[in-house]
Amino acid sequence: MFAGMVFRREPFFYGHDNYDQLVKIARVLGTDALHAYLQKYGIELDPQLEALVGRHQRKPYSRFVTPENAHLANAEAIDFLDGLLRYDHAERLTAKEAMAHAYFAPVRAAEEAARKAGGGGGGSGGGAGPSTG
Repeated sequence: MFAGMVFRREPFFYGHDNYDQLVKIARVLGTDALHAYLQKYGIELDPQLEALVGRHQRKPYSRFVTPENAHLANAEAIDFLDGLLRYDHAERLTAKEAMAHAYFAPVRAAEEAARKAGGGGGGSGGGAGPSTG
């Protein structure tokens, strides 16, 4: 979802079914990381899916930056996305790590400024991230 928002291409990984979806993901994240994940957890792909996935090198996210999305695809957004798009759930950012990421620094700064200005900051307390307007 976040990749689609940043690159203005929703959905970012469009697949016609679960197999096709994994193929689309593998074409971006690469198959070396996929196979490392499968080996780590002792998972075997269905032979048909293995053939569909094929072999792919990881693509740099800069490949998806266009003049239309460059204002959204800044260094913090790309780093945040990289922390989220991992095959292995154990390697992905946790919710706490995600909220502490530099991408959300403007939100934290705005909340702090509102508190100092007497806004109290007594809202939901959850913080949602940068406004999409």
